[in-house]
Amino acid sequence: MLTVVDLFAGAGGLSSSLEAEGWKTLAAVDNDPDAIMTLRANQARGWLKGARVIQADVRDLTGRDLVEGGTRLDLLTGGPPCQPFSSAGLMRAVKDPRGTLFRDFVRIAKDLSPRFILFENVAGLVTAKTPDGKAGGVLSLIQMNFENIGYACRFELLNAADFGAAQRRVRLYMIAAKQETIPEFPSQTHDRLGAEGRRPWRTLKELLDELPAPDPSDVVYPSESRLADLLALKPGTGLRSTGIVEANRPSGHWGYRQDCFVADLELPSRTIRAASTPDWVRCSDGKLRRLTWKECAALQGFSQGWEFFGTKAALFRQIGNAVQGEVGRALARRLAVSANSLCRANPRSAPWPAAFHRRVRYTDMEEQTNGAHRRAARRENDAFSA
Repeated sequence: MLTVVDLFAGAGGLSSSLEAEGWKTLAAVDNDPDAIMTLRANQARGWLKGARVIQADVRDLTGRDLVEGGTRLDLLTGGPPCQPFSSAGLMRAVKDPRGTLFRDFVRIAKDLSPRFILFENVAGLVTAKTPDGKAGGVLSLIQMNFENIGYACRFELLNAADFGAAQRRVRLYMIAAKQETIPEFPSQTHDRLGAEGRRPWRTLKELLDELPAPDPSDVVYPSESRLADLLALKPGTGLRSTGIVEANRPSGHWGYRQDCFVADLELPSRTIRAASTPDWVRCSDGKLRRLTWKECAALQGFSQGWEFFGTKAALFRQIGNAVQGEVGRALARRLAVSANSLCRANPRSAPWPAAFHRRVRYTDMEEQTNGAHRRAARRENDAFSA
């Protein structure tokens, strides 16, 4: 049986996906007590059989803490905290202490010497900057660290909707191999239009229609002060956030407020976030309500029987931080094929996809156009706030 250790396991999104495809988890690690309670509760129900569920900071662990000596490890997986690289956060990258946890991932990989590594993070990692301002520099640094311990790397951005999820969720994935051919990423099975033999994207409405009616205690309706604004919105739009004035955008670089967006039921949902303010949905009676935490869990690919522990905020955090299940299972199947074939090789890292280079170039151009203006505006705002 193929074996895996899951660092930063969270609520078990990736662990359960791998197990569903025949992998055996030897250890699942996380530092969040709520996530550990969730993992242990589901272990008691038959998942993660025989796995060691460890509550710890990975900075305090070594390979010996995770796997008994002499045990072959086929796969090491993990997604270090994404907030330092996320566009929804402050984009502090390696300046944020959490942004350097990948070094401990690499250190443990060196200790355990797994055949393959699977790394997951937000798409913003593609263009994340090193302290000297180099766009793409963080990803280059991560790749270099894995190469320095003997692993060749392959990167890709995968959209969960392209694998049958009713959610548009784009994440960065890395597959690395040490002495074998680097596995290819799985081919997408869906697209927006169902072209070239693929199936059409699964819509949010299709998923909601398959689920039981939500528990009234989980349903949140808009306040009276917000209701009129939300009812005036078309599906797939939201209330605008305050625009950041930039050199080439004198009217402001605005977006939608994350807590005031009305979902388009005829599309997959937007990305499920680790916040208790998911998108609003319009019911058949015309009323608006938020997606419930159980619906968000289903969008993330968790089975309906998966148990979660913690406050409502903790439930949303665990769900939003998880690896999406349909993508996880597709990767698990693809990695199993490679792991069972045992193709010995002296691999070299694959070139970055062309889309990565386009993103880096755009980030560089945007910095040249707006960087100085944006920083000056923020300094002025900070001075005013002080």
